Amino acid sequence: MNRLQYEKSPYLLQHKDNPVDWYPWGEEAFEKAKEEGKPIFLSIGYSTCHWCHVMAHESFEDPETAKLLNECFVSIKVDREERPDVDSIYMRVCQMLNQQGGWPLSVFLTPEQKPFYAGTYFPKQSMHGIPSFSMVITQLYEQYKQDPDKITRASNQITKVLNMQYEVDQAHRLDRDVLHQVFEQLQQSFDDAFGGFGGAPKFPRPHMMMFLFRYYHWTGEEKALSFALETLDSIAAGGIHDHVGKGFARYAVDEKWLVPHFEKMLYDNAMLLMAYTEAYQVTGNERYRKICEGVVSFLDREMTNEAGAFYSAIDADSEGQEGKYYTWSFEEVYDILGESLGDLFTDVYQMTPHGNFEGNNIPHLINVDIVSYADRYGLDPHELDSKLEEGRVQLLAKREERVYPHVDDKILTSWNSLTIAALAKAGRVFHQSNYLAKAKQAIQFIESNLVVEQRLMKRYREGEVKHKGFLDDYAFLAWAYVEMYEATFEPEYLQSAQHTVQEMEKWFFDEANGGYFFSGSDDRELIAKDKEAQDGALPSANSVAAMVLQKMARLTGDVVFQEKATSMLATFKKDVEAYPAGFTMFLHSLLQEEAPAKELVFVGKSVESDEVVQHLQSHFHPFDAIIYTNNPAHLKDLAPYLKDYQQIDAQPSLYICEQFTCQQPTTKLWEAVEQLYHK
Repeated sequence: MNRLQYEKSPYLLQHKDNPVDWYPWGEEAFEKAKEEGKPIFLSIGYSTCHWCHVMAHESFEDPETAKLLNECFVSIKVDREERPDVDSIYMRVCQMLNQQGGWPLSVFLTPEQKPFYAGTYFPKQSMHGIPSFSMVITQLYEQYKQDPDKITRASNQITKVLNMQYEVDQAHRLDRDVLHQVFEQLQQSFDDAFGGFGGAPKFPRPHMMMFLFRYYHWTGEEKALSFALETLDSIAAGGIHDHVGKGFARYAVDEKWLVPHFEKMLYDNAMLLMAYTEAYQVTGNERYRKICEGVVSFLDREMTNEAGAFYSAIDADSEGQEGKYYTWSFEEVYDILGESLGDLFTDVYQMTPHGNFEGNNIPHLINVDIVSYADRYGLDPHELDSKLEEGRVQLLAKREERVYPHVDDKILTSWNSLTIAALAKAGRVFHQSNYLAKAKQAIQFIESNLVVEQRLMKRYREGEVKHKGFLDDYAFLAWAYVEMYEATFEPEYLQSAQHTVQEMEKWFFDEANGGYFFSGSDDRELIAKDKEAQDGALPSANSVAAMVLQKMARLTGDVVFQEKATSMLATFKKDVEAYPAGFTMFLHSLLQEEAPAKELVFVGKSVESDEVVQHLQSHFHPFDAIIYTNNPAHLKDLAPYLKDYQQIDAQPSLYICEQFTCQQPTTKLWEAVEQLYHK
């Protein structure tokens, strides 16, 4: 076994038996490369990545290819989920050189970590215009030895571009026009037939739907609402949604959302839980509540450890086949359900003898009208739903007898924080105390296990805590604390949010130009400092930081939070204006500045005030801040402006401020809320 045998990362451990002499990222590898005058081959992936498995099997397990690598290169393996800082920098290189990126990420470096060539998957044999891996490593090694000056020039130039920064004019920030530009760009790319934006492959990108809900709330633009709901409906109907076990796969390979890439990521399910919760808030449609219940049940059953924290991902492959765990033969469904229920289930879920995926079936509800199926079978929709649920439970029980896919069971602070935020939001909206209990348990796990000498850490696995936390860990955890406060109104969560934001400032803030670097000031320097606001499959850390700062400003009245958030609208102005639709989460903070907002402070708890607050929590008021306290003195250090707020005539009272103007406080809670939101 190679040196990876001593690591805890599931991805690195998958490669411990390779004949490649792998090193983990670190000084030992860099020193060896310098001493032996060898270039570095850097391979970045993650344990549930299908094409990472393919390249490993074809090349890294092959003795001849391994011998070539060992003779010519020092080879380093990196788990992108544990070292997103390394991944981010070298992914930028790949995108710069090839106009695209992905995993496995294959980068060739000098011993000083400077890149001179990058790609993704390289096959064993040349195909589709992609050179074979052995050809790539042979030619690059020859160039490195025969023309070192060329390699040096190329690596220096790439590194220089990575480090290019522009001066930021803090006097000029993004204005509201960019919000309308985002909507127009999304409108142009919207798929009228199947929902979503652009063509295949299709990623859910829940933060886009969350932007559209807020844009609709601000402007009343009905198309924004319909784009978001049609997309969420299509995702829920498609095969990307696991109709048997619930939860969602990472993306769909086709434009219909039918055929998923079967791996399931924690962050996708967290963000989709948020988006469907907001869809319920906006519409009141019970279907969205059921989808949320399904996501929570999936997380609880398959992605939660015994201490209440959440695993990272579930592989697409089992027994060497992608999707084998999730697909069904037509006959198998009948064997399990019998003829009558089998007829109903296969009919509704579009399952056929010839299948829709390599001869088997992915259950789906694309273009299925449940009411018409209920009529066909002489059932009302509730009876049909009950029978389908009966079939689903039987199929799930049978599916659990299959060989289960690999689970990446490491606990990541950032992704757990997103899940906590989503559970808190769902618990608040649906008044589900058990969701909040799950969120509390996970946040306690982070506080107990992932803080070392007051520094938040990145990853926990099998008792080992590793890597200082990055910006996403801090920003996402601050978001989780804010959502927990808004769900429970427990001051400790607001205090923890404030502390986390202060620590984020300490370790990551760019004093020169605003915004936040991805790596902390106490981290070992990489070849470039990364500072990114563009959103990808999940929101960028700067996007969430800006949104959290806005929320903290509203909840505490502290103008410093507002100033920091506003400065970021100048810091990333050029980036956003180049492609506004790539920054939908980041622009939540601009929407928060531009949209009319209210601050509601409830002082004094009673049955009536509980009911009023719960009513507000169930509905979509994304720009408003709600404080609910029995004693404002409990918040005097966090929100000093509350110190003079008291109950009127010893009755629960409501203080309302709107558009920088405060009204007289009132004890007529329902009447005030009705007038405020239904005038």
